[in-house]
Amino acid sequence: MDLVIRNASLPDGRRAIDIAIEDGRIAAVGPALPVQGAQEIDAAGDLVTPPFVDAHFHMDATLSYGLPRVNASGTLLEGIALWGELKPQLTQDALVQRALQYCDWAVARGLLAIRSHVDICDPRLLAVEALLDVKRQVAPYLDLQLVAFPQDGILRSPGAFDNLKRAIAMGVDVVGGIPHFERTMADGAESVRLLCEFACERGLMVDMHCDESDDPLSRHIETLAFHSQRLGMQGRVTGSHLTSMHSMDNYYVSKLLPLIREAGVAAIANPLINITLQARHDTYPKRRGMTRVPEMLAAGIPVAFGHDCVMDPWYSLGSGDMLEVAHMGLHVAQMTGQQAMHECFLAVTETPAAILGLDGYGIAPGCHADLLILDCSSTVEALRLRAARRLVLPRGKIISEAPRASARLHLPGRPETVNFRLGR
Repeated sequence: MDLVIRNASLPDGRRAIDIAIEDGRIAAVGPALPVQGAQEIDAAGDLVTPPFVDAHFHMDATLSYGLPRVNASGTLLEGIALWGELKPQLTQDALVQRALQYCDWAVARGLLAIRSHVDICDPRLLAVEALLDVKRQVAPYLDLQLVAFPQDGILRSPGAFDNLKRAIAMGVDVVGGIPHFERTMADGAESVRLLCEFACERGLMVDMHCDESDDPLSRHIETLAFHSQRLGMQGRVTGSHLTSMHSMDNYYVSKLLPLIREAGVAAIANPLINITLQARHDTYPKRRGMTRVPEMLAAGIPVAFGHDCVMDPWYSLGSGDMLEVAHMGLHVAQMTGQQAMHECFLAVTETPAAILGLDGYGIAPGCHADLLILDCSSTVEALRLRAARRLVLPRGKIISEAPRASARLHLPGRPETVNFRLGR
């Protein structure tokens, strides 16, 4: 064997497990495996997990905060306007360099798969070319999936549909949309139909920014579910954001959730951004804005969490840490039970991996040996501590290391070292 990891705790609760790796894949998983590896790592009871997956991001905009100016109001619409001001100033080289820097941050935090939306409303398609280049460069260690995203509306922006078709022909993976940003509700519904039919014809997945609004009458997710079912696209369609659901009345939602489940549509919430951008017109009481995550999970709808933005026109913070995303998600969704917190961990690992259709993801024989060793012993503890990523191993090769989290104290009569996982 090339590598054996000993004495690991796994996300499903198993303890004292060994993982044998050969030729970049997991060869065996079990207690006290009778094998030897050219290299052996003692996990010492720490959590070994498949890597983090970000199901919703905007890599073309990342690390552009302050260009050409700062979003003074902090609103979604000013962020869109700022991006429109920045687009004519973009260069392919700058886009590539910022994206590569972010990918470095991501890998160091154990984030090895990202679905990034890329704006196709600029007819030059500079961002598309740049991120396709980045995708090729990072392919040995990071799976970058691209969504053709018409930021200004597929019908509202002249030439956007042609640009989207060109982007797909260039190698972009997924069809995107933004129906709530079209000029009318009718145009929004028509955009969903057009884009779903286009994706169906080409056998592509769909991931739409859907109802990113505080308006409870923004109900394009219903239309998306209808066309997903009509076209037989179950399991290939995702609605992202869905923040209007936060403001919908309960009777309508009781009808909507079964429709989404029956249509095989997945959902992606973006906790950091949803609660920052939504409800800006509220005084008090002030809505949190994030979609109904616990209710969707209870209805059998797959729900993932996305980072969405890092240091861009919409959000001045962020670091590529999906544990921070999940940590915020469990708080705002009030998912503080043990099983609920575990589901929040799955919302940045297994669930988005399934939504993206990642091949060979998991900890089982035959899976890719894409693994993290975290400075904690369980998924809940990982969230509590935003645990340090001790080792990041794509295909069983160490590419990032970090020390355990501890501090040296100099207090009379107190321990010299505090381990933040175990306490004093």
